[in-house]
Amino acid sequence: MDSAPIYDDKAEVRGNLDLTKADWQRAAEPDADPDGEYVEIAFVPHTDGNTYVAMRNSKYTGPEDTVLVFTMSEWDAFVEGAKAGEFDEPW
Repeated sequence: MDSAPIYDDKAEVRGNLDLTKADWQRAAEPDADPDGEYVEIAFVPHTDGNTYVAMRNSKYTGPEDTVLVFTMSEWDAFVEGAKAGEFDEPW
């Protein structure tokens, strides 16, 4: 049995997002260390008419650094899961 090829359905989207104008947001307390390491997200419009959620590490912000890309449906599912406690510690 052949396995299906690995397919990155957002590879083309990621390559065509203009992240230079992204308004990056981070979940940090107002008195948090400005040089700390945080998860940042940005809602980025694409030429295909959709808005995508880009996520990165605040310490790695260069154009060659990794950015994860999620559809709004994926992001909404993540947020709802977090609200429902799906990521809470099990103890």
